[in-house]
Order: sequence, then C-alpha cells, then structure tokens
Amino acid sequence: MRAEPQAASYRPDTPITTLADWIGDAVEPAEFPKSQLRFRNDRHAASVGLAELSDEEWLRHFGRFEPLPDNLPRPLALRYHGHQFRVYNPEIGDGRGFLFAQLRDGADRLLDLGTKGSGQTPWSRDGDGRLTLKGAVREILATEMLEALGIYTSKTFSVVETGEQLWRGDEPSPTRSAVMTRLSHGHIRIGTFQRLLAMEEREHMAQLVDYCLAQFPGPPSPGDAPGCDEPAVRLMHLVVERLADLAAAWMVAGFVHGVLNTDNMNVSGESFDYGPWRFLPRWDPDFTAAYFDHQGLYAFGRQPEALHWNCGQFAVALRLLADAPPLIAAMERFGSLYSEAVGRRWCWRMGLAPRDAESNGKLVGACEKAMNESGIAPDEFFFSNRAGRNAGGDLAEVLQGFEPISNDHPYWDEDAPQSMLIEEVEAIWAAIAEDDDWQPLHDKVVALRRMGDAHGNAPAPAGHPRPQSTT
Repeated sequence: MRAEPQAASYRPDTPITTLADWIGDAVEPAEFPKSQLRFRNDRHAASVGLAELSDEEWLRHFGRFEPLPDNLPRPLALRYHGHQFRVYNPEIGDGRGFLFAQLRDGADRLLDLGTKGSGQTPWSRDGDGRLTLKGAVREILATEMLEALGIYTSKTFSVVETGEQLWRGDEPSPTRSAVMTRLSHGHIRIGTFQRLLAMEEREHMAQLVDYCLAQFPGPPSPGDAPGCDEPAVRLMHLVVERLADLAAAWMVAGFVHGVLNTDNMNVSGESFDYGPWRFLPRWDPDFTAAYFDHQGLYAFGRQPEALHWNCGQFAVALRLLADAPPLIAAMERFGSLYSEAVGRRWCWRMGLAPRDAESNGKLVGACEKAMNESGIAPDEFFFSNRAGRNAGGDLAEVLQGFEPISNDHPYWDEDAPQSMLIEEVEAIWAAIAEDDDWQPLHDKVVALRRMGDAHGNAPAPAGHPRPQSTT
C-alpha cells in the first residue's frame, strides 16, 4: 500500500539566498480582489508542517502571500532562458510566478513552494501574470493522476480563486482567475544554466552546480564513467538519469506533457508546469496535446527524443565548466537508461515483478501490439490485464515466467479503472463553471488517491537517493 506522507514539523531553510543576487529578482505579489480557498493539499502540507494552518492563515500565506515564519522575506522571480520548440529565447523567466518559500520535509529534503498566477514580474513581457481558474483545476487533476501512476511530479499545494475576470484567446472569456501554489523539489531548470552560458557567467554556473549537487543529491555515478570527479560532469550524469526515467514514466502512464521546452525541464528530474497536457484515449505515438504544436514536435511518441535533446542542451551549457567528452559520455547513457526504466515501470503498472531486460522488453512489445490491435485505452488495458488476468494470445505467452505481485486491493475488483481523458476533465470543469459545484473535483481527487494506494509504491526514480513520494 502507498504510505501517506509522514507528518513533520515546519522547518524553514532558504539556501537559495546564497544565489539570490543573480538567480532572480525580488518581487511583490499581486493584490487580488478576493481570496477564496478552493483547494488545500493537507495530505502534503503535513509533510512540511503546514497542515495545522487555519483556513484564514492559509489564505494569508497562499492567497495574499504574507511570508512564512523565518522564510524568504520577499518572493523571488527566477531568471532563465530556454529553447521553446527548439528556438532559443533569452527573453523569458518567471513571468507569472515566483519562489515563495523553501523548507525541509521529514526526510531532510529541500522543498520549494512556488506559485503560478501570482502577478507580474520583470519577466512578464506583455502577459498579465495571472492564471485562469480552469488552468488551476487542470493542474490539480494532472498532478493527482500522475502521482497515483508513480510519476515523480510536483504537487498542487493550494488553489485560491482571486475574483478577477481574465480574457484569453484559447478559452471562453471572460473567465475566472486563481493563484496556485505548488510544492516541488526545486525550480532550477536547464534554461537556468542556458542563461548563465549566454551571459558567460562561469563563476555563477559553478555555484549553481554545487547548489544542485548539495540540494538534489543522487546515488554514485558509474564507477567507470570518465570525469565524474568534476562536479559539472557528476551533475550531467544525474540529470540524464533523471530525465531518462521521467520520459519512461510518462510513456508508461500514457501521458503527453505538451510543452517540453528546456525552461520546463527541472534538473531535479521532477515533472511540473502543466499546460495543454492530455492522457491517451488510445495507444498512438503521434498523439499531440498542444493545439499549437503544429509539427508534432512534442507528440506522445517523441517525448523521449525531446528529453534527450534537452539533455544535449544541458551538456552544451555545462561546456562552460567541463570538457565535451565526459559530458557526451553521460548523454550516451540515456537510451539504455530509458529502456531499463520503461521495462521496470511497465512491470510495476502491470502488477508484475520485473525480470531481465530482454523479457521486460518483450512484455512491453506484446502489450503495445495488443493495444494497437484492439484500440483499447491504456488505462483500461493495464486495469484489465493486471497481474496477467484476462490476457490471451501472444500476451499470455509472453507473461509466462512473470510473477504477479500483491493484487488484493478492492480497487482491482471494480468495474472500470480511473482515467483522466479530456471529456472527464471538461465535465469536472463544467460543473464548476456552470454551477460552482466543486464536488466532482473533490470526489475525483479521492478516487485518484485510492487508485494510487492500489498501485502501491512506484519504483524509485533514477538519480534520486530517496523514494519519489514525500513519505
């Protein structure tokens, strides 16, 4: 069973202040017409000592952004560049969000509280710095579904409706507004390093590498890997390990992030920042989530390629500190790490103990073939064939020799699995938009957490020393 996050005391810690002079800009949060609490994640608030806040205290900190005790005195809008659909853009940064606080959980991991929709910053350009309420609701659904499917993801911590009317070109307007707070293991992006390369800030990049190694440590790199005594090369290996695992996790979940720009790649390996995401209605490598992705650059089947390409841009940035050969050697590990992670995670979702790489690969191939031939949705496929039940034909033959793992949660006896197809997302939003009915959303969150319990603890993400959930 998946363990609930363990309660911990509030432990503020702000190491980002050692980099604050050059990594971001102190900003003021927007003043909103109202602050109406719509979602608070007490499940994860307990892990950082904030679950005991009253609703009024919660709104002061996550609606009006009064500083938490002994934490950052002012929010920090982070600076970064990035490749957006592989076109380099030096004019970006935190344009509608900021780093609000840093704190430790019970396992001594550093966690960030960051925002989305909290107002304009020096990096807003022509944007209003706001977030639609629908966007916040969609992020709740994305993070809860992904966490239940074993993805190393940020957590939607708080959503507060703010009372403004927003105009957007891609949805009916005017529409309701919100400010969201996410809990995550850092907000240092590949694009953060790209900015330092563009500005030739070698000393600052060396400081940032040290910060990342200290705050997001991982297991030892391969003993025979060249150059791992150099901090930049060490970090490169960790990021390759993490992003290969993340790509595999998305593929096994049937998830399409939609916007895999280098400014959306967290060096902690954590999936975050959910915009036009979708889950597959059927197994289709060409399925694209973003309506503006006209070339299918970030289509479902191209996500591993996209993350590998982003690793390449990280290597280019780190050339400011290290020679190319050891960075390239780290990059060359991506393919094998990805294949291993797919096999391991696929077995986990099927309810099977993993075997050797060849056997796991045959299982993945047989499952993909079965989904392609039947047109069944991935969620339904994994549910129906849990621990090998109901399997027939080639799949049944491949399953011989795989050992089922515990399968006694009552979830597996239900008539249908939980899923997160666009039709249900829109129905949940319609209840809120038309009737201000939040019950379908809250019911869905409960159902997804129950599904997560049924799956049990996912394989630990590659490149990380501790399990993926805050437990």
